[in-house]
Amino acid sequence: MGIAVIIGITLGLIGGGGSILTVPVLVYVMGVPAVEATAYSLFIVGTAALVGAIGYLRSGAVNVRVAMWFAAPSLLAVFATRRWIVPAIPTLIAQIGALTITKDIAVLLLFALTMLFASISMIRGCKRCLTRCAEGVGCPDDELAPLHILIEGIVVGTLTGLVGAGGGFLIIPALVIVAGLPMKQAVGTSLVIIAVKSLFGFVGDLGAGTAIDWRFMLAFAAATVLGMAGGVIGARFIADKRLRLIFGWLVLLMGTAMLVREIHGITGLG
Repeated sequence: MGIAVIIGITLGLIGGGGSILTVPVLVYVMGVPAVEATAYSLFIVGTAALVGAIGYLRSGAVNVRVAMWFAAPSLLAVFATRRWIVPAIPTLIAQIGALTITKDIAVLLLFALTMLFASISMIRGCKRCLTRCAEGVGCPDDELAPLHILIEGIVVGTLTGLVGAGGGFLIIPALVIVAGLPMKQAVGTSLVIIAVKSLFGFVGDLGAGTAIDWRFMLAFAAATVLGMAGGVIGARFIADKRLRLIFGWLVLLMGTAMLVREIHGITGLG
């Protein structure tokens, strides 16, 4: 379970990235089918995020107002997606000649493309907000855009439901660029949102009758929580700007690797 500890450290350090490691590990290393892996990921990442969020709340590094604006629509979107939309997707989506696109492949392709989009947005960023982020200032509350945050919450919730990601790699860019939060406050706020949204989405999976190996999932989650504790402590000693860059490049690397692997699988080149 060493990989699970690393996932927890990543989540604690940058408020995201847990799911971009969890889903590939479950699928490519543990051999869990993609759709089931997304369900496990929601529980594992949600549990670890909950533990990390408590630490950030105690230190005051959570913007409760933004968390509430973001979480409410996101909760509804992720639950609806896991409860009704994912089960309705056919196992075989399309077959064009030698190319076969299954439900599992489509989920992983969407996951990879989402990661690439989020990483590029985070690395490039909004010049004004990233400058404030680097200075540890962020945008004042009267510049926060509730409507934009609500829309982001719906979009992230839907994508979270489809790919089983806690959404940190999507939430962090939204909180920094749209809400203008300093990176460390964005990390703490992200963990609160991830915890509530992911566990709520997992409830949708249970309602949809998804098969769960509870012993395996709980063991993996426990190791991830252990790593989370170390990540939260380590984040105190790393500058905001460096955290943002680490986050962006990690997501870009993982997304590119997944995209290449799945394309090779579809075309029969890999």
